[in-house]
Amino acid sequence: MIDERKMNRTLLLVDDEQNILSSLARLFRKTGYVILRANSAREGLEMLKEQPVGVIVSDQRMPEMTGVEFLSSVKNTHPETIRIILSGYSDIKSITDAINEGSIYKFLTKPWDDDLLLENVAEAFERYEMKVINTWLAEELDSTIDSLEEANKELNKNVVKKTEEADLSTHVLRIAQEMLENMPAGIIGIDDGGLVVITNKLTEEWIANKGSSVIGCMAKDALPAAMFDLHESVIKNNNEQYEIIELDDSLRIEVRCRKLNDSLCEGGTVLILTQLM
Repeated sequence: MIDERKMNRTLLLVDDEQNILSSLARLFRKTGYVILRANSAREGLEMLKEQPVGVIVSDQRMPEMTGVEFLSSVKNTHPETIRIILSGYSDIKSITDAINEGSIYKFLTKPWDDDLLLENVAEAFERYEMKVINTWLAEELDSTIDSLEEANKELNKNVVKKTEEADLSTHVLRIAQEMLENMPAGIIGIDDGGLVVITNKLTEEWIANKGSSVIGCMAKDALPAAMFDLHESVIKNNNEQYEIIELDDSLRIEVRCRKLNDSLCEGGTVLILTQLM
């Protein structure tokens, strides 16, 4: 389940100047955020050990550790936290490099515009919450797939049983299919021959061509090249992998691929597609 503490909007403000921290805290006082304040990067890192933080707003010029160095460290230990930096134009080169490396989400100049800062932090919290939800969905999908694999193994052991047991098996499979069809994420199953054998409605909406289903098509021909390459890499390396893929200008998805352990489909994979903001 989603950790309710992570969904609370907790904002960490980091600046070595107490008057700046006080000004920022006053600005966000009416937003309803839980506001934490740190006078140094090291103090900020210690606070992050104590509780989840959704968004960080940090100054760039601080003693011992700059804002870029601080947020680069946060990226490694708390990658889900959204990171914003406040600085003057004189630091633009190092900050631009950090943005390109993914360490910083947004760069805002000092003195800041109150409305712009409030708007950017609100957007950052929405982005953070989407990350948390997507992670939870992925975990739930993993759990569901594991349960379905175990159920399938049990069904394979009982194929020679009575007719009523076969009827029960059919019922279980129908329920499993209904679950897959209505999941808030796309599902693609590829067998050991490279054939697409299962999808759900969301997958068909995203990748099918003019309403035609990709089931029964070879994965190499039916799937986007980046998605097929991920499937091939998982087969080759025998490990779970993920990649962010842009299907078009308005649709970015995270594709997580894992190898199936089913003895009847050794060498097949399942791909889980989750839409990103």
